[in-house]
Amino acid sequence: MADEIELKLDLTPEAADALEAATVLPGDPGIAEQRSVYFDTLDHQLSKTGLSLRIRRSGSKRLQTIKADGASAAGLFVRSEWERPVSNDTPVLDDTTPIRAVLGDAADAITPVFEVRIERRTWIISEGGATIELVLDSGEVVAGERTSPICEIELELKQGDPGALFAFARRIDAVAPARLGVQSKAERGYRLTGPAPTMVKAELVKLAAGMTAADAFRHIAQSCVRQFRLNEALLLAGRDAGALHQVRVALRRLRSAFSIFKPVIGGDAHTPLRDELRWLASELANARNLDVLLERAKPGALRDRIAASREAAYDAVGEVLASARVRALMLDLAEWAASGDWQGAPDTMTAPDQPARDFAISALDRFRRKVKRDGRDLAHIEDEARHEVRKDAKKLRYASEFFTSLFDRKRERRRHKKFVAALEGLQDKLGALNDLATAPQLLEQLGLADDPDAARLLAGGKRKALLEAAAEAHEDLIDVKRFWR
Repeated sequence: MADEIELKLDLTPEAADALEAATVLPGDPGIAEQRSVYFDTLDHQLSKTGLSLRIRRSGSKRLQTIKADGASAAGLFVRSEWERPVSNDTPVLDDTTPIRAVLGDAADAITPVFEVRIERRTWIISEGGATIELVLDSGEVVAGERTSPICEIELELKQGDPGALFAFARRIDAVAPARLGVQSKAERGYRLTGPAPTMVKAELVKLAAGMTAADAFRHIAQSCVRQFRLNEALLLAGRDAGALHQVRVALRRLRSAFSIFKPVIGGDAHTPLRDELRWLASELANARNLDVLLERAKPGALRDRIAASREAAYDAVGEVLASARVRALMLDLAEWAASGDWQGAPDTMTAPDQPARDFAISALDRFRRKVKRDGRDLAHIEDEARHEVRKDAKKLRYASEFFTSLFDRKRERRRHKKFVAALEGLQDKLGALNDLATAPQLLEQLGLADDPDAARLLAGGKRKALLEAAAEAHEDLIDVKRFWR
């Protein structure tokens, strides 16, 4: 069993051709045709445990590989592997693998579920004192009658500093646009076995009990980047409103993580990244606002006008997401989260090796206190102050989701459900009030300030009734028991 560190990059076939034509890669590659069969039970029990099983044939040789997903996230993969030669396409599941221990008798029901067929080109790279193996895979995943193309690079660190992986990735992107890759080939195959997704919601962040606060931050940040990239790909392929919404959710979650973990990571070291995230979120705002209006509008001239504006806004979104600036931002985020350099920031207030659960308790207490204190007399404070309560409530919500797995006792799960439900109720009311407060400015930005029907679409209800409902929701939240205490 061995650990490996890989950085994945997605690119188009045209970009792959441009890369090979450039001078970035040294000499002629090694070339191999590979066919990999992936196995699981019909209900994917193996995948659900975080394991994958494949038999790869290259030439006359077959190699069985079992991988545990472990800490994989956001382009940088660190995981455990079990490998052995086999004579045919029948898996060998003896005591040298974890599969029977994990699945029990269900291991006997393992069967082929999909195949990956690729041409692999391999180079050995020297970069910044490190040795890197670069493989360029092109081909397809096949599951029954469904197929999906593959064109990706894997940079595996053989020796040296992991930062060299990112440095070389930037050299690649300079000659052939490449996006941070967040899907394994196994995941691509499993996606083909079910309905095609139109959006991907935030996945549960699995934080282990023994993790430090720094470990927790790294996993959460990588989870946010992964959510962004999965939805970015869907958005560029289909202009789906749900994918755009989840792209923006991913950015909000990451920005909230920066605030939640400020005592650990400091406030200054990540300022350029935070500013870039704010810029990107603002570039996507118009399209999202038009999606909301379009969903509420009835057929007619106004809806047609909104639809036309939406198409133009999505054109702009596509240009932004295709930019080198966004590709660089994702690489910068992945490297920054993985490197841990922020652990030495001079303005930190909490030791990075503090137990994650202890940090979670203090963070949840901190944001609950802010929501409780600043939300007093919620119906009578100014709109700007109420908006600050809304932002803090959102951070409290994200913190509650980030730290879910650290509070897994029966009573904690029960309280968590009630707490989040109360928090959602407050957020809904504060969101409707914010829509009312910002409607004039938003309509001006969208070029709809002269249309009274458009203003009615943004109205979430009568202001007085919403204020009373928000105050009541705030009281409900403060009364509900904390799941972390």
